[in-house]
Amino acid sequence: MVLPLLVTSLLYYKGNILIRKLNIWFFSSLLISIFVAIPIITVFTSFFESTSNYYEILKDTFLIEYIYNSLVLLVSVLVLTFLLGTGTAYLVSFYSFTWSNFFKWALILSFAVPPYIYAYSLTAFFENYGTAFTILKSLFGEANYNKNIPKFDGMVGAILSLSFSLYAYVFILSRASFLYQSQNLIDLGKNLGFTKFKSFYKIILPGARPAIAAGLSLVAMETLAEFGAVDFFSINTLTTGIYNSWITFDDLAFANRIASFLLLFIFSLFIIENLSRKKAKYHFNVREGFKQKEKIKITGIKSFLAFMFCFIIFFLSFLFPLSQMLYWTIKFPENLFDLQIIDLLLNTIYLTILSSLALIIFSLISNYGNRVSNNRTLNFLSTFSISGYAIPGVILAIAFITFIAWFDNTVIKSFGFISIKKIFIGSILGLVLVYFVRFYSLAYNGIKSGYEKINIAVDESAYLLGYSKRKTFTNIHIPFLRNSLLFIVILISLEIIRELPITLILRPFNFETFATTAYISASEDLLEAAAVPSLFLILIASFFIIIASKYTLRENNE
Repeated sequence: MVLPLLVTSLLYYKGNILIRKLNIWFFSSLLISIFVAIPIITVFTSFFESTSNYYEILKDTFLIEYIYNSLVLLVSVLVLTFLLGTGTAYLVSFYSFTWSNFFKWALILSFAVPPYIYAYSLTAFFENYGTAFTILKSLFGEANYNKNIPKFDGMVGAILSLSFSLYAYVFILSRASFLYQSQNLIDLGKNLGFTKFKSFYKIILPGARPAIAAGLSLVAMETLAEFGAVDFFSINTLTTGIYNSWITFDDLAFANRIASFLLLFIFSLFIIENLSRKKAKYHFNVREGFKQKEKIKITGIKSFLAFMFCFIIFFLSFLFPLSQMLYWTIKFPENLFDLQIIDLLLNTIYLTILSSLALIIFSLISNYGNRVSNNRTLNFLSTFSISGYAIPGVILAIAFITFIAWFDNTVIKSFGFISIKKIFIGSILGLVLVYFVRFYSLAYNGIKSGYEKINIAVDESAYLLGYSKRKTFTNIHIPFLRNSLLFIVILISLEIIRELPITLILRPFNFETFATTAYISASEDLLEAAAVPSLFLILIASFFIIIASKYTLRENNE
């Protein structure tokens, strides 16, 4: 009698300790991390699944082409975005010239133009009897101008579309790093006889390497994930192979096998970049004091050349596609009236609100759960779960469908329940859930960076004053994180507005957004019709970017 009582008391005591230690915040954070990790794990495990005979045929024929095209596209875009991004960032960070304050935010407006819309603009302008032909005809009269107009299609068109749409990743991160370069080191280079080019190459560029590498990593992920532009130019890449294997052959195992090659690409990039750095350090020694970098005022021909370089990049990356879409809209106004603008706008707002609310709420809970639990396993799982952003949308969509199909066939049907496929596949719920996995990293890391500014002593003081964990969370943390939350909502909204492959694969029947409407029209070679939804997408995205620039482009003296 005593022994069972003793055992029961001990279990009760241990259970209470466990419950106190693993509280509701811990379990909430754990469940969120597991949910986000499921599609990611599905991608990795699906590599070992058996595939159809078509995969063996593809492996001996088109797979090499998929890999080769993906590599060529990746290397070319990385080189071009590096030159455009670091070049413009260096000019606006180190020099004061005509319109330099304008360019520091105008150059990020390229984010508003997704690669697939840039591809439509490029084709519409340079195609036979396109906009370039019309301009030359109006200026110089009738003639056969088509033979003299260059054609930017195929791989060249895809490289240009991706480069001018994505270079802003490198620009904004490089500029942020350049702004905090110490004038002390630059002066030291001058004393050693360094030219401006040598100072840039030996001091400034190495100091900004981590930021540049981060920007190029984002460019690489977006390039490998791109579907709209490469599909429009009929380039066979791993991403188009994944999409076609699902749409054309209805073979999830086949799609997942190709996805594994794409993931191998992505993770290889991270490994190569980390190995290349070895044990090198890029922080500055501030024990001797940090001197704020001084901008050099330039005038005359130098100012003009700096202005022209930045303006040409701004024109080609933003004004050019905007003007082309505006031109087609004005020239063919019937497309404007035929478009269900209100429906598309409401659909876009609907998806944005639902996804943003879900991401903000659950990212807050997850971050706070990690903060109060301080559990290593939970921290590891949370870190793993945010890798979803590194996985292309088309892969996540396929992985989500794969998991739902497996769960439905092995669990749901075994208990005799009604199939859940229709609930999650081809529904708003499924779409929002995959958005959640895809952009969880943005929300989680954004809130985490805000939390790092809240000293843990604040929490301890609140507890001493009688605040519960819930009250500390709602009354202290959330008000402090208000600006961070607003910025995150802007970033998420921008990503959802631009997102194409996830929406294409998982959207409900007859549910369209500006992105899908533009893609469908362009895929049917109706570029004039694609112009109107593309124009609205650019304008809405530009609005969010201008608001976001208030948070990201502040300098110390502003």
